[in-house]
Amino acid sequence: MQITSQYYILLSFVSIFIYYLLNKRYRVLFLALLSGAFIATYSYILLLYVLAFTLVNYLIGLRLPDSARKKTLYLTGIVFNVLQLILLKYVSFTINPILHLLHVDLDLTIIAKVIVPLGVSYFSLQGIGYLISLKMGWEKPEKNFADFLLYIIFFPKFVSGPIERSNHFLPQLKEGKSFDMGVVSSGLRIVLIGLFKKVAIANQLAPYVMDMFKDMQSAEPWSLWLIFILLPLYLYFDFSGYTDIAIGIARTFGIELLPNFNSPFFAHNVTTFWKRFHISLASWFGDYIFRQTVFKRRKWGVYASVYAVFITWTLFGIWHGAGWNFMVLGFLQALLINYEFFTRKARYKFFSRLPKFVNIWTGRFFTYIFYCISLVFFFAPDLKSVFAFFARLTEVHGRLYMDDMSLKPFMLLIYVPIFLFLEFLQNDMNGTYLKLEGFWLGNNTRSRIFRWTVYSLMITIIYIVGLKAEQFVYANF
Repeated sequence: MQITSQYYILLSFVSIFIYYLLNKRYRVLFLALLSGAFIATYSYILLLYVLAFTLVNYLIGLRLPDSARKKTLYLTGIVFNVLQLILLKYVSFTINPILHLLHVDLDLTIIAKVIVPLGVSYFSLQGIGYLISLKMGWEKPEKNFADFLLYIIFFPKFVSGPIERSNHFLPQLKEGKSFDMGVVSSGLRIVLIGLFKKVAIANQLAPYVMDMFKDMQSAEPWSLWLIFILLPLYLYFDFSGYTDIAIGIARTFGIELLPNFNSPFFAHNVTTFWKRFHISLASWFGDYIFRQTVFKRRKWGVYASVYAVFITWTLFGIWHGAGWNFMVLGFLQALLINYEFFTRKARYKFFSRLPKFVNIWTGRFFTYIFYCISLVFFFAPDLKSVFAFFARLTEVHGRLYMDDMSLKPFMLLIYVPIFLFLEFLQNDMNGTYLKLEGFWLGNNTRSRIFRWTVYSLMITIIYIVGLKAEQFVYANF
C-alpha cells in the first residue's frame, strides 16, 4: 500500500477514530495489528519475517542484562541483526562474489526476492541500537512484547523511518494519552504539508531525475546541469515529505517520532548539514558507531576521531546500498568533515575578515554544491555512470537546448521558494517567523480564513496533480 494512496489516507483517518474509541489498554495492540496488516499488503512473507526478527531481538533483550554470558549473547544479537542486512541487501556485493570464486553455483539474492525486504535498513538499526543501549545499561529491557513489536513495525515509519530510539518511542506507549483535538489537528496539518511536498513537488521532478540517469547520453548537457542543481531539492522534498506524513500520522495517535530535518540548506558547512539532514540516521551512526569507535581508539588522541569519522561515514554510505558509488559517497562526506575539523581555525581567521552575510552565504553555497556532487553518486547506478555524468557536464557549449525537457514541472517550482523562504525565516529571522506562526495559528477570523484558504488550495493542487503511486526514494534503502 503506497503511503500517498487514497487507501492509506482513508485507513489512517478511520484508524484515528477507532484508536481513541478503544480502551487505552488495547490501543498498542490495535496499532500493532494495524501495522502488521499494512506490512502484509506488501508481502505476507515479509510480515512473518518481521515478526520472527522482532521476537529474536525481544528474547535476546530480555535475557541480556542478567545473562552469565552477556558478551556472547550481545554479540549474537548484533551478528543476527547485521546478518539481516547482508542477506537481504548486500549479498550480491559480499557473499555472491565469494561463492563465485569458490565455483559454487548459488545465487543468494533469491532470499531478498522471496522476503521483499522493505524497511529492513531501518528496523535492523533499531534492533542494533536497542541491544547496544541494553548492553551499555542506558535502559532496561522491554517486557511487553506488543510494545516492542510496535516499536519495530509501527506503520507510519516502517518504510523509510525516521529511525526511532527505543528509549524515546517505548515510554510514550505507557502514557496512554487522551484525545486532544489540538494534537490531532496539528498532526493532520503536518500530513497535508508532507503530501504537498511529495505530490506537488517531488513527484513532478521524479521522472526527469530518474530518466536522466537511465539515458544520459541522449540528454543535452544543459539539462544535466539543471538536474544536477535540482537533485538536493528533489531528494529533500521527497524524503521530508515522507517524514512529515509519518510524523503527522504518528502525532494523531499521540506518538511523537524523532525529527529528521531542520532547514538543511541553511547549514553553512557539511558538518552542520548532517545535523540537519536525515537527522535520525546521522545521529544513530554518530552515537553507535562514531562514539564507540572513538572510545575504543582513545589512545590515538585526535587521530581516533579522524579514524572514527572515516569508519562511520563509509558505513553510512554502504548503508544506502551495495555499490562502490555508495562507498565513495560516504568517503566524500568523511573527507570534507575531517577537512572542516582540521582547517576550522584557518577558515575562521580568513572568513572573519569578510562581512557576516558573505561569510554565511558563501558557506551555504559551497555546502549545497558539495551535496549536489554527492547526490550524483547517490542516484547513479554505478561509478561508471557517475564519471559519465560529470563528463557530460563539461560538454556545455552554444545556446541553451531544452527541447528534450518539458518546462511544466519546473513551473511548479514556485512552491519551492515558499517553503525555503519560511525555513529561512525560521532559521535566520526567528522573531519574524514566530509572529507569522502566531498569526497562522490564531483563533481570530482573519487567521482562520487565511489558514483554511491555504489548506483548500493545497488540497486542490494535490487533487489536480493526482495521488500517483510514485515510490519514495528512501524506500529503496
